[in-house]
Amino acid sequence: MSAALPRAVYAVSASPCGAARMSVAGEAVALRPSGALWLEAVRTLVVADLHFEKGSAFAARGQLLPPYDTGETLGRLEAEVAATAPARLVFLGDSFHDGAALGRIAGRDLERLAALARACALTWIVGNHDADGPGDLAGEAAEEVRIGALILRHEPQAGIQVGEVAGHLHPSARISALGRSVRRRCFITDGERLILPAFGAYAGGLNVRDPAFAGMFARAPIVVALGPQRAQPVAWGSLVGG
Repeated sequence: MSAALPRAVYAVSASPCGAARMSVAGEAVALRPSGALWLEAVRTLVVADLHFEKGSAFAARGQLLPPYDTGETLGRLEAEVAATAPARLVFLGDSFHDGAALGRIAGRDLERLAALARACALTWIVGNHDADGPGDLAGEAAEEVRIGALILRHEPQAGIQVGEVAGHLHPSARISALGRSVRRRCFITDGERLILPAFGAYAGGLNVRDPAFAGMFARAPIVVALGPQRAQPVAWGSLVGG
């Protein structure tokens, strides 16, 4: 699926769990097939753009989506917590689809969030969809979090930002090879900054060839596409727009 990568620059390696291991701003990271970021040295799991209750928001406007996205997203998140046993779980913003989402979450899903808070410390970075933070839910709210050389925030800042780890853009990649193409959510990085894929079941994606990503990287980036069993590094030249 991928063309040859500049390994001397990116030094991407696979792990037994299917994650792609590499360095971002000199910090060791693992890009997991789920779309979560794992910082093993500090036992921190990072997820972006869950958009809890997007389905119920659309239903209220007459656009009928199955109202099960929060439960599905929580199931995937619980699996990641079980697999990594983090000391801290950081939500990278837009955890809730809108300001009223907390009032629409089912009681069983609120209890699942409470159980996550009992398993590890929760940090809720605020985003443009959830600027008011997590309300009465357990955990702390923050504008950004610094871990070593990394700066975790919701929305990427303009220009070259060494060490920035952000969400917001929901990167996805259309990969073309052997006359066929597939579309996958993905991480995108140049080894200096990293943008995470959306973790939410209904969050969607923006093609990394979109102009919104222009000017963010000091050199041609790579994507790490999400597959069922592993996160697959893909060279920029294998990607197409649309």
